[in-house]
Amino acid sequence: MSAARLIQGNEACAEGALAAGCRFFGGYPITPSTEIAEMMAARLPRVGGKFIQMEDEIASMAAIIGASLAGLKVMTATSGPGFSLKLENVGFAAMCEVPCVIANVQRAGPSTGGPTAVGQGDIMQARWGTHGDHPTVAFMPYSVRDSFDLTVTGFNCAEELRVPVVILLDEVIGHMRERVELPDPAMLSIIDRRRPDPSVTAPSDYLPYDHSAEPVPAMADFGSGYRYHVTGLHHNERGMPTGKAPEIDRLVRRLAAKMELAREKYLLYEEHETEDAEILVIAGGSPVRPAKRAVRMAREAGIRAGLFVPRTIWPFPGDRVRELARTARRIIVPELNLGQMVLEVERYAYSSGAPVKIESLGRVDGELFTPGQIYTAIQEALL
Repeated sequence: MSAARLIQGNEACAEGALAAGCRFFGGYPITPSTEIAEMMAARLPRVGGKFIQMEDEIASMAAIIGASLAGLKVMTATSGPGFSLKLENVGFAAMCEVPCVIANVQRAGPSTGGPTAVGQGDIMQARWGTHGDHPTVAFMPYSVRDSFDLTVTGFNCAEELRVPVVILLDEVIGHMRERVELPDPAMLSIIDRRRPDPSVTAPSDYLPYDHSAEPVPAMADFGSGYRYHVTGLHHNERGMPTGKAPEIDRLVRRLAAKMELAREKYLLYEEHETEDAEILVIAGGSPVRPAKRAVRMAREAGIRAGLFVPRTIWPFPGDRVRELARTARRIIVPELNLGQMVLEVERYAYSSGAPVKIESLGRVDGELFTPGQIYTAIQEALL
């Protein structure tokens, strides 16, 4: 472990990116994510990396895609309005299987909204914002240290699966300062993308989108001797545009299968006092801490309450929610929007066949939940 430091969640996110091997950052400043760009601008040149500020969010997303194709681990950071602009190129990255990480420090919205206020209105946008069927994995940190850990995990996931990965912080997590001890980067388990082995695969035989390597083909760096075509069009195994229905079907289904692979390898969540919980709170991001306190208050009052924390938000840990729904009387979902994560909770909980009731506890005024607000909802659930 390194010496204890007092740092922000945004700084921890940048530290995680550097520890994971990020060597290119393309971005455009936007509150409340700008500290990530500032730190990467200062630190990347010291480790042989590159920072570039582009003219807008669209260009910054395009820049990291290009750098990733050249073989670098890449990242950008933004907030809701900027994330909306990036989404067309996020879809391009998903279609072309280009690893990249996007930190989205959520703020209150919609539109310009509250640039310095907290919100969680981008949960659905992270998964479904770009058009078509596409793989996008998203993680949701709930503390400063978690911002570091999940950024490292996000890079590993992006590199292993060749997908865009979103780190869904929020304004409070991004700007909150905590005393943390970060691990020695040398002790971390770091995954790099699989590249073609020249002793096995000649450049003339290389298939950048090889369907037999389902679901993740090896990825050659541009300039390494393996030439291939990159297009957002439906393409065959060599990357050339195709209109053949069997090739299109196989491509899109292989891309979609990456979400199931992410479910197998990167599905992260935490549970607190869930073994006998009759009232289950499900929360992610900044609502987690007031929810933890509310559950402790409930336990002290003799109420069997528990907390489930999805750290991977996409794919959603729905199978575990379904299991917990079979023993809970009531599920409460506090989130800083008018009901986005609760839609997934309902989908899985109701499929359990249990007579569980679900309450959406939304807040959109740019303020945090208090433990008392969640505790009151727990008490009322018993009535």
